[in-house]
Amino acid sequence: MKEFLKELFEYSHHFNIILINKFNDGDLEHVISERSENLMSHILNAQKIWNSRIRGDEIKTDVWKKHGKKELEALENRNYENSMEILKNDDLERVVVYQNSKGVSYKNRVRDILFHIINHSTYHRGQLATDFRNDGIDPVVSDYIFYKR
Repeated sequence: MKEFLKELFEYSHHFNIILINKFNDGDLEHVISERSENLMSHILNAQKIWNSRIRGDEIKTDVWKKHGKKELEALENRNYENSMEILKNDDLERVVVYQNSKGVSYKNRVRDILFHIINHSTYHRGQLATDFRNDGIDPVVSDYIFYKR
């Protein structure tokens, strides 16, 4: 299970970096919509929050906080490193008790949270592809099977 989750995080990281590079492409700077900028920040914020929940750290960001385009890559790299550290060192069956942003308590296994991070990112990258297409920008094809080929 750990090896497969590692591959999924590598895949997600790979395409997040490609997307971030598009956000920082000077030719596209004024074409990418604010909605797309918000979605990219949301992907990164959510991963940071979930990593913090697993580690038992204080949550220090809002899930919809917007980051500047130049901040995105550093945040993505930190998130990836933290998720990989959790994957390497944590028990995937350990139950994490946490509160959502509304203060409601939940509990889930580490493996389920890690998979959720991947799934959540994939979902929003799909939204970004649609936004890019609607804005006349070639979307990033980020299907897992393309990555594995």
